[in-house]
Amino acid sequence: MSPVLIHSLSAIIVDLPTIRPHKLAMHTMQKQTLVILRLQCSDGIEGIGEATTIGGLSYGYESPESIKANVDAHLAPALVGMAADNINAAMQKLDKIAKGNTFAKSGIESALLDAQGKRVGMAVCELLGGRVRDSLEVAWTLASGDTARDIAEAEQMLELRRHRIFKLKIGANPLEQDLKHVVAIKKALGDRASVRVDVNQYWDESQAIRGCQVLGENGIDLIEQPISRVNRSGQVRLNQRSPAPIMADESIESVEDAFSLAADGAASVFALKIAKNGGPRAVLRTAQIAEAAGIALYGGTMLEGAIGTLASAHAFVTLKHLTWDTELFGPLLLTEDIVVERPQYRDFQLLVPSTPGLGLALDEDRLAHFRRS
Repeated sequence: MSPVLIHSLSAIIVDLPTIRPHKLAMHTMQKQTLVILRLQCSDGIEGIGEATTIGGLSYGYESPESIKANVDAHLAPALVGMAADNINAAMQKLDKIAKGNTFAKSGIESALLDAQGKRVGMAVCELLGGRVRDSLEVAWTLASGDTARDIAEAEQMLELRRHRIFKLKIGANPLEQDLKHVVAIKKALGDRASVRVDVNQYWDESQAIRGCQVLGENGIDLIEQPISRVNRSGQVRLNQRSPAPIMADESIESVEDAFSLAADGAASVFALKIAKNGGPRAVLRTAQIAEAAGIALYGGTMLEGAIGTLASAHAFVTLKHLTWDTELFGPLLLTEDIVVERPQYRDFQLLVPSTPGLGLALDEDRLAHFRRS
């Protein structure tokens, strides 16, 4: 029997409209840009993956344009002719020839897993060891910046039974203004919802000392990355004194970062993101480090579309504990998508398909429509 080989790998940039501007501390999104990876194999099977960033280069070291350029010039040529069903060998080859580039590698690993799942008739989560749940609870980010509007949006989500966990993006405004905003929303929602904040590294340590104290005393459940990822000793001090748990996000740029953070005691919760670790299999290595260290887990997002969201979800449903649930709401932020059937959300949960591969198919017409020329 002839071996199944990688025939080609292409990267396509698409720009999709969003339901509203999405305000983060470092950037306001007016649209979302995805890089779609299409992996063609010699047996005729195609695997699809996604690499998505937030705000060009404002969040991390890769942009949609750099992802496409590096895939086209370096990563795809390295993979052509390799065995399509040997994901270990393929990803080790990429790690050898390219430092970093975890977003691009994540999309490629997702495409390899999708193709292999289709080849053997198994969902990606089964390739990753087997699911222990069929759905994941999903948080929603309230990011208008307007207190009354955010409260109304949260009430609507509760009424629709779509979300009962809410994250607030803060840090861009003066500290006291942000604290007043968050506390007012928590007071309005009460015990009906979990309210969390993401500071995206925008506080210095003096602000974080006060901010964490006030937020913890007013019922905020979780505080994500309050200070710079490079201030490791400050993260340790905050983790020791904050009344609310501290979650590391930007601090985890690799699996090795996760080990270092765990060793230092710099956070009590880890945000898991396939893009920042290099793929669904890679993010599970970070999860294993956290579990061994007694650190809780949260399923994070880079606001991916359907493909990246389900690639994450297939990894997350294999985890024994996901104490702080997930944030896989990216497809709900989009008014349009490029897949035939969009992911299903029901009763606060994202349902994870059991069909082969990721469980998605591209809509060729819509892909062509939104493709960047």
